[in-house]
Amino acid sequence: MLKSLFNWKVLVNLAVAIALFVGLVWLTFRWLEYHTNHGQEIPVPNVVNKSVHDAVKILEDTGLDYEVDSATYNPKYRPFQVLQVYPAPGSRVKDGRAITLKVNPRSWAPVAVPDVLNKYSGLAFQRLDQVGLKVGDTIFEPSIQKDAVLRILFKGNAIKPGTKIPRFSIIDVVVGSGPMRNITIPNLVGLTVKDAKAYIARNLFDVGIVEYEDGGNDDSDIVYYQDPASGDARDQGMQIDLWASKKTPAELRDRIEQLNSMYRMRVDTTLAPIRYEEVPNFEDAPMNDVSPPPVVTPKPTTPKTSATTTTSKPVSTKTTEVKPKASSDNTSKQTTTKVADKPKPPKVTIQ
Repeated sequence: MLKSLFNWKVLVNLAVAIALFVGLVWLTFRWLEYHTNHGQEIPVPNVVNKSVHDAVKILEDTGLDYEVDSATYNPKYRPFQVLQVYPAPGSRVKDGRAITLKVNPRSWAPVAVPDVLNKYSGLAFQRLDQVGLKVGDTIFEPSIQKDAVLRILFKGNAIKPGTKIPRFSIIDVVVGSGPMRNITIPNLVGLTVKDAKAYIARNLFDVGIVEYEDGGNDDSDIVYYQDPASGDARDQGMQIDLWASKKTPAELRDRIEQLNSMYRMRVDTTLAPIRYEEVPNFEDAPMNDVSPPPVVTPKPTTPKTSATTTTSKPVSTKTTEVKPKASSDNTSKQTTTKVADKPKPPKVTIQ
């Protein structure tokens, strides 16, 4: 067994295999050194405070790659100024290594305008401030949406929610000041429905019911009737109903008269005007707290009788009228008391 192991043929094959393995390892490392530029390092140039365009040119001439990172905007530095380099300037790196450049952007990072339309102005201002937008002028415009945000203006132009603008930009906000009162209704008869709708919007009213004569819903139809009538005064935001047809208003006189009887109130001026008189309210009159005078009951009086004498003549009877005292309120009536007749006294004979 040992003799066969130390055979010269076996030893030669083993030596050839070891030589081939060592040669392959050496060639591999040499290839790696050549491919990775082993031992060849380039110092990172100092491009801090330079513009990004100059810094990129210097790195390309040196044989280094670059990556630009827009840092938070700092108004103390110039736009597109290199603020920091990684790896630090002076560090040795391989040829082709990517160098990261932190550059000051031209302005603040853009932010999306929040959706604050038709919302209360106080809450809208808070939301705009949270995202970093500054409110410049507050413009009040007549609208039925009082104290609601109607539009947002950026550099004089209306922008929609979601539009991205630089952070800390100054925007103007249009807020509703409430409806206008007593606006004259325009005359829309004779216009097309399309023109009438635009005219209504310009005059701060809303389009109400639009009734088409033929039911075709064609905005090219001519308006032959409107309610309220032209010349009436209404508040902003009131609806104006329209009646439209392919025919002209002159051809629809009967229909117009029918609508007048329904929507136009006629006032009869031949009737006498109604006069209103103020009726006093006795319930509200103050009551005098005066008690009525007490009622005094008259006391009965005893009639006086005259002295009788014994005579031969008969004693006549008399009727005496006694008047009671009058009460303090003069409401008692006088009463008359009759004295009853007394019997005749008997005759006395003296002997």
